[in-house]
Amino acid sequence: MDSEEFRTWSRRAADWGADYRDTVRDMPVRPQVAPGSILKQVAASPPEQAEPMEAIFSDFEAKIMPGMTHWQHPRFFAYFPANAARVSVIAEYLVTAVASQCMLWQTSPAATELETKMIDWLRQALGLPEGFSGVIQDSASSATLAAVLTMRERALNWDGNKKGLPGQKRLRVYCSNQVHTSIDRAIWVAGIGDENLVRIPTTGSLRSMDAAALEAAIRADKEAGFLPAGIVACVGGTSTGGTDDIAAVAEIARRHDLYLHVDAAWAGAAMICPEYRPFWKGSELADSIVFNPHKWLGASFDCSIQFVRDPESHVRTLAIKPEYLKTHGHDGVINYSEWTVTLGRRFRALKLWFLMRAHGLDGLRTMIRNHVSWSSDLAERLAKEPDFEIVTKPMLSLFSFRHRVGGGQDADEHNLRLVNAINDDGRIYLTQTRVDDQVAIRFQVGQFEAKREDVEAAYDVIVEVARSLS
Repeated sequence: MDSEEFRTWSRRAADWGADYRDTVRDMPVRPQVAPGSILKQVAASPPEQAEPMEAIFSDFEAKIMPGMTHWQHPRFFAYFPANAARVSVIAEYLVTAVASQCMLWQTSPAATELETKMIDWLRQALGLPEGFSGVIQDSASSATLAAVLTMRERALNWDGNKKGLPGQKRLRVYCSNQVHTSIDRAIWVAGIGDENLVRIPTTGSLRSMDAAALEAAIRADKEAGFLPAGIVACVGGTSTGGTDDIAAVAEIARRHDLYLHVDAAWAGAAMICPEYRPFWKGSELADSIVFNPHKWLGASFDCSIQFVRDPESHVRTLAIKPEYLKTHGHDGVINYSEWTVTLGRRFRALKLWFLMRAHGLDGLRTMIRNHVSWSSDLAERLAKEPDFEIVTKPMLSLFSFRHRVGGGQDADEHNLRLVNAINDDGRIYLTQTRVDDQVAIRFQVGQFEAKREDVEAAYDVIVEVARSLS
């Protein structure tokens, strides 16, 4: 592809993207395709000869797009959002065009220094105190793995990487049953083992880790010869928004000299609004915190912020410095690849810079406050319907509900049929979970361009489809 073709097709792609965003509201949120249908349309073998871009682009539209779920659809109410504000997309065009590898300061000084500044902008925006620095990870899974590896090394007096885990005391890490499965994976990958991830029971409407039970578990493990390493606390868990009393957990962590990691991957974005900060009171005492601007704040995936109190511990755990990666002649530079598991790094800071400047914190706060308000209104409307029940009350913009069924019917089976029927209908997209071992349907508002009428339309779809099944 020569320069002129590159210019032509870049414009074509940008125009296509703008048209897509203008029309996505009119499409079914989830594709109406059968498993394997896309696979059958793609050639079985790679082409020997070059093909024209017109044919490639045409196949993209005809064969690929019909099989895509539209995460930027304003009626996407499933999972958590994976937003990509339009200004973030523009920044990503530039990042892709420049195509820098930002692993070291010297491989892209501007990328490193802008990342440092964006971390501090976000620290201020979330009301965290000075003393926290941080790094942009690809996802909360990577941030949690980095935290678990660091708590492992800290507990083993930095001998784990050197000597391995055989012969060491068995480590223990504590969390509630509301945390994301990325914590399980981090425990596996770190070599700690699933049996040593201790699940603490929860209490109250927010399903918070029982502080007394946590204290008792740590003391019992010490007496049994285990080595407690750290605690993973949760703010806005994926299932129903489970949220720990971070201040109480932090006090226990301090008393037992344990590393505390706070997973606020979704809910952390809401902390730009001061009125929601009581949900994570005590997070300022954590050793590390993760939140994903690529969920609720509008930055396109991937973009996860890990705040750390003591970066030296992370560098000591993760940094490898062969001669070919050393930066000579410059003292005091930050090489963010030494803070992460991966060496290669994308220029993720640019989209944050564009996003926060184009929308301002005030605009982003308005969006989040609207989402919380609209979700609460929907929960209230459903609660007034005699055949619906609210299972978990709204935590920010997330709540869960069930549709009641008559005697003799299996409630779990009915509600699974309901969520599948809603999604097959195509007008909105929801997901299910289990609460106290019973099926419930999750609803969250978070899509960047959602409007009040989209949430009001969700009420109509839910009620209509539920009663059609009955």
